[in-house]
Amino acid sequence: MSQKISNNRFWLILGIILLGALWLLKPILLPFVAGIVLAYFLDPVVWRLSVWRVPRWLGTVIVLLGFILLVTFMMLLLFPLIKGQVIALVTALPSYIETLKDRFLPCVYDFLGKLSPDDVEKLREAAGSYAGDAVGLAGKVIRNIFTQGFALFDIVTLLVITPVVAFYLLRDWPKLTRAIDKLMPRKKQAFLRNALAQINTTLSGFIRGQALVCLSLGIIYSVGLTLVGLKYGATVGIVAGFLSFIPYVGTWFGLIVGTILALIQFSDPVSIGLVLGVFVVGQILEGYVLTPKLVGDRVGLHPVWILFALFAGASLMGFVGVLIAVPVAAVIGVLVRIGIDQYKKSALYKPKDTPPS
Repeated sequence: MSQKISNNRFWLILGIILLGALWLLKPILLPFVAGIVLAYFLDPVVWRLSVWRVPRWLGTVIVLLGFILLVTFMMLLLFPLIKGQVIALVTALPSYIETLKDRFLPCVYDFLGKLSPDDVEKLREAAGSYAGDAVGLAGKVIRNIFTQGFALFDIVTLLVITPVVAFYLLRDWPKLTRAIDKLMPRKKQAFLRNALAQINTTLSGFIRGQALVCLSLGIIYSVGLTLVGLKYGATVGIVAGFLSFIPYVGTWFGLIVGTILALIQFSDPVSIGLVLGVFVVGQILEGYVLTPKLVGDRVGLHPVWILFALFAGASLMGFVGVLIAVPVAAVIGVLVRIGIDQYKKSALYKPKDTPPS
């Protein structure tokens, strides 16, 4: 019994030390965490090349250079488009605001005219309070992301160090996994291997699959909004697809912004309905085709749990917290499921005299 307590105390102290080190080093962790995420994302491609007799170091160079070139090409292709549409939107914003006032303020005044002065005052105070709380929370999260995430390392340093970290991790990935396997306690080796396999399945299924879902949704939204004639539709679609990594946020952003732009630009209900139809089609494809095929139904990460993890990570550790939020959520989810299975097999759940099923 004392030996078991001693072992538990050792792991508890080790966990506290690791968490303390992460907290103290969080200002400089961003490029290293980004490199780890990038290496984990690209490792299956390097492994596939190694199966084809390509040396590990050469496969790492090929995959990493290909990824950098692809990202550079996408940035060169999309940045001028997004920049031009954003500048045009900012220029046209005053006229859009006037159009919204002319169209919808009379309806608001008619509605408020039917209420008593006390009800109007209560409605105004409640709206101001909720809006202030929402803006304050969003501002705090955004401020933490940028101030804590880029406290010591600017974007240039991130772009230089991240590929270097990713290269060495990709090249030495099999050695790292073997070293971790050798350090596992011998008595718990089978249990820990099973837990790590479940964590890897959850992470790979969600991160790699969700990245492809976001890319697909960005293409669907941007092409669809452009075809229906919505100005700035390409930018709205790309941003909505990118934000789809956060559950619900991408869809609601695109739907709200797209609807507002449609109400300003179009006067016929058919065109407005087509804009709404783009997001409806996107959601149908995501729910019935993209997510089941690319992510799968065995990931076990609930959207609300992911949303909570992302906001908690951003609030605690800035952009670094955003990067590690989903992996940490996946690890906790797997450990909770394993703990529940162990609990159901224990005497705490089943009486000793329970007959076998």
